[in-house]
Amino acid sequence: MSDVDEPEVARAAYIDPTARLFGDLRLGEGASIWPHAVLRAEMHHIRIGPLTNVQDHVMIHIGYRHAVDIGSYCSIAHHSTLHGCTIGDNCLIGIHTTIMDGCVIGENSIVGGHSFLTENTIIPPNSIVMGAPGKIRRSQDCSVENIANALLYELNARAYARGHHRAWADADFAKIQRQAREIAMARQAIPGG
Repeated sequence: MSDVDEPEVARAAYIDPTARLFGDLRLGEGASIWPHAVLRAEMHHIRIGPLTNVQDHVMIHIGYRHAVDIGSYCSIAHHSTLHGCTIGDNCLIGIHTTIMDGCVIGENSIVGGHSFLTENTIIPPNSIVMGAPGKIRRSQDCSVENIANALLYELNARAYARGHHRAWADADFAKIQRQAREIAMARQAIPGG
């Protein structure tokens, strides 16, 4: 799982045994790292915020000049590559997205699947980004949906940590989704929440 530099992972909800973690990693409370993800931080740090999920086959690597900082309540979807970039709180990074060195994604944003963001792209908060190269398609606060998604992944992560791989099938999934959305809405209603 790690090299001689012990990553800071004790507070994570789940780290899949196939994940490869190297260097200066800092995982927040309730974060999760899913199958075959690779995180390498040889020179700078990688920080994964609380309740953020790094899904299957994601590659996260520092840049020569940049650390990687990912905020709270984010979902980094399957097969994405993040390289020396910053992702704000409450963001969803879509499947097969690539975000390059020096990019900054503002909070409450969605970067659509298969997007490619070239070096030093700055995306303001509350943006929906798509394309290669990625362009802002519209402004919209996506925080509630993104937080709700992160909460669903945190529930699943804690189940996986117990060896239970079908938690979403056990209960009324629509009810779980509604509860996650209600929690997300309540969180956003609190100033500074």
